[in-house]
Amino acid sequence: MNEKFYEIIKEPIITQKSDELIRKFNRYTFKVADNANKVEIRNAVEALFKVTVVSVHTLNVVPKPKRKGKYEGFKSGYKKAIVELDKNDKITAFSV
Repeated sequence: MNEKFYEIIKEPIITQKSDELIRKFNRYTFKVADNANKVEIRNAVEALFKVTVVSVHTLNVVPKPKRKGKYEGFKSGYKKAIVELDKNDKITAFSV
């Protein structure tokens, strides 16, 4: 069953903005599978990190056009989930 959870939660997103969300609101940001819904994301985070999830917000990040010299292309798009945890829970894998 854990293999399915690792397929849903691909990787954490660690930026200045996500770091601020962790400090202020106890919200963690993850890159998730494109076909994952909010219930699957909630179950995966609760099972993998042993925490209580209060809410899940998802959004699709659109591909951005990029250019390197004469070559043009697109930066790949992905699905992002912002997960709010109970005020007593923390995920220690994030460096906050």
